[in-house]
Amino acid sequence: MKKLFIIILLFAAGISNKTFAQGDNAQARQQLHSFKIKAKLNPETGEVNYRGLSKPELQPKLNSLLNVVADDFIKISGDGVSSDKFEDYVRIGLTRFGPYYADLDLEDKKRICAYFTELMEDVNLESPDAILTNWINGYDPAVK
Repeated sequence: MKKLFIIILLFAAGISNKTFAQGDNAQARQQLHSFKIKAKLNPETGEVNYRGLSKPELQPKLNSLLNVVADDFIKISGDGVSSDKFEDYVRIGLTRFGPYYADLDLEDKKRICAYFTELMEDVNLESPDAILTNWINGYDPAVK
């Protein structure tokens, strides 16, 4: 009986680590809304040191695509949402960049992935590094 209790407890702990159970959903949503209004893909110096998009004319469209990902996260950021669900939305979000992929250089792709990481941090979830790395390297994010 004691072993069964321990197994159930371990199983429950594993499930709780895989769900979005942030105590303050309002804070996460506020961070996601703040993400949407900030300037993205502009030249940055300091810690980020990004020279800006290689094709600046794409900035409005790419900004919009990043904001759609934030909207997706806002929509699903309720209690009990699994990290797998967020990862599905990361894949969907990256797929939306497909029409522009060939126009992005390596630094642009890395910066876009940094924004995805920021969004994941906003909801207290680990970044799906493998998905992001694969996208940078040209693999289809829709393939699991």
